[in-house]
Amino acid sequence: MSTKLLTPPALSRRQFLRLSALSTGGALLAACGPNGGSAATPATTVAPRATATPAPEAAAEILVKDVIDFVLSTDKWTGQFGKVTFRLHEGRFDGEPIYFIRTDTSDQAFAQEVGLVFVPLLANGKEVAETIYLFSDGRFPVLSTSPSVGENFTSLFHVKNVTVSDASLTLESVTAVEQAANDGHITLEETGILVNYPAIKWPGGELSLDDEKKETLGKGQLMEPLDLDKMTVSMKLHQCFPGSRYIVTDTSMPGMAPMMSVSASAPNQKLLALGATDEIWIFVNGIEGSGVMGFQPAIFDNKAGQAAWSPFWDHRALMWSEGVTPRVLRSSTEIREALSAGELEEFMGVPDTHPNGFVVNCPAPILAPNDFGV
Repeated sequence: MSTKLLTPPALSRRQFLRLSALSTGGALLAACGPNGGSAATPATTVAPRATATPAPEAAAEILVKDVIDFVLSTDKWTGQFGKVTFRLHEGRFDGEPIYFIRTDTSDQAFAQEVGLVFVPLLANGKEVAETIYLFSDGRFPVLSTSPSVGENFTSLFHVKNVTVSDASLTLESVTAVEQAANDGHITLEETGILVNYPAIKWPGGELSLDDEKKETLGKGQLMEPLDLDKMTVSMKLHQCFPGSRYIVTDTSMPGMAPMMSVSASAPNQKLLALGATDEIWIFVNGIEGSGVMGFQPAIFDNKAGQAAWSPFWDHRALMWSEGVTPRVLRSSTEIREALSAGELEEFMGVPDTHPNGFVVNCPAPILAPNDFGV
């Protein structure tokens, strides 16, 4: 297998490297680069595409109970990703409908009860989390934030249980809930539980639909229009080593959100320092494949569902050094060995943001054997 230097590839393979042009003010994210400057675009090394043997769905394990259906790979679209269909949940934000999916929680008992991924690291993000009020009488949950508020949204919530003593009350906003609590008409219980409930549709907006289904990011992460009659949403399902399949919902760098067609969640940047994230590496050159840059799939430091894993990515990028023959890597151990040997260069975030990293919310609802490079 030989390597060759190519001219800059098409946009679909360079989306992350061009994100410096997408800050909210339209100016370059110059402050994100070393010494206030933007990192130079690296030469791109490409090795031949690795072969892939489809992993049978029967070998997969569903981690999230709200998964209704999924496919790991198909020839029905050209993009190298599958599809997962979730049950949608309806809530209220400032009196208006908001729709979300449920994926992760910091509490093991709640994870078993609801059917979520148990993520102990989420407990470290308490100071970032907003609030979701869950009612004992079956009312719609009330959320304290929404992507409609702008980049200050987060999908990480404290759970507060609400017991209502006056059934006539209309409780569809945080203001109404807090007023009812002050008046003694409801009882609030602090549970200490944190949950990752990404927003799908909210007042004035929703995640974007990709009707082309060609690229990992493409035009969006939704595979089909939302079905509010059946209360379902179908999303792209991406492959990651080791043995994890994930979705993409929001990012802590607002300038990246338009390019990624996801929500901005600036408060999640704090999760890096709080220890609520897990490391993830993408490749900006190397073996062609289904990764976000058009190269091999990303690599989690830990397998989804393990105690040290988190859906909130400490996002990093890897570039094969000049003269090195790229190969498929499958674990963080292999990455660290290659870094130690000088075969790879590591960037916090992506090359254009280094040394500043960022967070991407990528829940993993399914485990499945990796079929890339097999």
